[in-house]
Amino acid sequence: MDDFATNRLPRVAGLLILAAIAVAAADPFRARTTEAKDGPGGGKAAGYLSPIAMVANKTQKTIYIAQATAGRVDVFDVATCKVTSSIDIGMTVSGVAISPDGAKLYVTAGGAKGKLFVIDIKNRRVTARIPVGHTPISPVISPDGKTVYVCNQFSNAIGVVDVTAGKQTASIPVIRQPVSADISKDRKTLIVANHLPAGAFRTSFTAAEVSVIDTASRKIVSTIKLHDGSTNLRQVRISPDGKYAALTHRIGRYQLPRTQIERGWANTNMIGVIDIANRTINSIPLDDIDHGAANPWAIAWSADSKTLCVSHADTHEISVINMPSVLAGLARIASEKKVNWVPNDLSFFRKLGRRRVRLAGVGPRSMVIMGSKAYVGEYFTDSLSVVDISPPANPKNKPKVRSVALGPKRGMTTLRRGEMLFNDARMCFQNWLSCASCHPGGRTDGLNWDLMNDGLGNPKSGKSLVWAHKTPPSMITGRIMSREQPTIRTGVDANAKATVRSHIQFVQFAVREEEDVVAICEYLESIKPAPSPVLVGGKLSPAALRGRKVFKTAGCASCHSGALFTDQKKHFVGTAIGLDAKNRTEYDTPTLVEVWRTAPYLSQGQAATILDVLSKEHNPNDHHGKTSNLSKQELADLAEYVMSL
Repeated sequence: MDDFATNRLPRVAGLLILAAIAVAAADPFRARTTEAKDGPGGGKAAGYLSPIAMVANKTQKTIYIAQATAGRVDVFDVATCKVTSSIDIGMTVSGVAISPDGAKLYVTAGGAKGKLFVIDIKNRRVTARIPVGHTPISPVISPDGKTVYVCNQFSNAIGVVDVTAGKQTASIPVIRQPVSADISKDRKTLIVANHLPAGAFRTSFTAAEVSVIDTASRKIVSTIKLHDGSTNLRQVRISPDGKYAALTHRIGRYQLPRTQIERGWANTNMIGVIDIANRTINSIPLDDIDHGAANPWAIAWSADSKTLCVSHADTHEISVINMPSVLAGLARIASEKKVNWVPNDLSFFRKLGRRRVRLAGVGPRSMVIMGSKAYVGEYFTDSLSVVDISPPANPKNKPKVRSVALGPKRGMTTLRRGEMLFNDARMCFQNWLSCASCHPGGRTDGLNWDLMNDGLGNPKSGKSLVWAHKTPPSMITGRIMSREQPTIRTGVDANAKATVRSHIQFVQFAVREEEDVVAICEYLESIKPAPSPVLVGGKLSPAALRGRKVFKTAGCASCHSGALFTDQKKHFVGTAIGLDAKNRTEYDTPTLVEVWRTAPYLSQGQAATILDVLSKEHNPNDHHGKTSNLSKQELADLAEYVMSL
């Protein structure tokens, strides 16, 4: 472990829990309004908007706001601070961009059958619906306006859309789950943020990467490796002067046991600065020593490239950063210490006078800067914070923040509140992380974690929470810590509700009221698995149909049985490593539904693909299905079927 471990105050979990009781008593957000239950995410049926992306026009008089759950784009007049009209999309919206001539909007929407919508701004109507890939996000328009690049997240590819032809003409494979992209001023380079690490988990180095694409050849020409533990990449934006790209992500300190959380022991929240010419990155913690900045998300540059604003999505703030001073600080460190990184210095921004601004709403996930003001879209409160980011005459003066409602005020359903709490780091001691930090979107961050539920020294791969309430026990060994530390519950008692309660206490080091646990559980129960990108027209491919037969003959169906593909029992399958192998630990049979989304596989992420899971290396004695006698074709077909579920 590097010198980051020396920048901590070691403290046992029990003491932190006592301290957390006092924190919970002073909870800043205790809204308790409850309405009737709504559908997943508490979305359109309940009237929620959920601003997820925005773009300003050239005159800086209008902001176009993509409202995720409302399935529309709102037109926001800057002068009056009001929504003047809306353009219905009819699908869950994920991103918006404006053409260089200001005449058209390009909007990404939908899931497995994703589309790029083209909107005529003057007439406020949709003129084209272009099929793209699986769950498109972050449309990027080339400076000449002829091409739109789309991050097809679960196709693991960048779609290239010919605007004139009105169709996707190419698909560029990238590393894993592209969620954001931006294009250089000369149109030659596309910078792509891949959400999660790819490949098998490695204890020496595991991190997500940035893909650099040459737009002429439409190929990846290089990858930028982030610092060890980097995951949850959210947004990348190139500065107006074209010299740097800013990138939001977090670093999971997976090398350390989860016995404490303060001073970034478990998690640090980062802004990466990419030197585009040299294709190098230097990531800096946004956290203060005793105050986390959980889950950085949106990025916006000022027109002169001197000010960078970053939203802390789960602590509901923005950081206003003076970039010339940051670049000077990085140059000084490189010169004095002969290193090109500062991921472990929690005091870096404090030395440079970074301003950390508390917003009026909850869930800042989108942002634009116009002149001296930042406009920040707040997902859970359907609001906009307008922040004066001009340098104050008196450094002690706090920036002015104005709150603007984007629609009628609505009370929160239990479901919507549960989703908000899942993404709210104010639940956590010192605000270091939220539930979504390790389970983005309710899934997994691609890292291993050494939790206290089954003893220390045996880290496990993070699990998806999809259908966790239907398939107890919810931990891989079927054991959780209870409130009566250190009692351990096993079997059906280790259900999802008990696990949520336990994780608040032993992962976030907090104590919450039972209604918070109930709300979070209702949100988790609402999450529906997404259709696999391996399906062909929504159906099993010929290979997958053959694989379904192999699934039965190889004995896979004996444990992965029923509609949920689990018998909800524990078995010794011979895949354990380390202490678990020594102790012949039995593992809970996980559901295989949406397994295509949750790599790496096995208890400690040692298998990169399902085909690897079936290999002799990871199943040498046929304890995990009888696969040793299968042909290469049968193994490939079996993997195809499992990845289709």
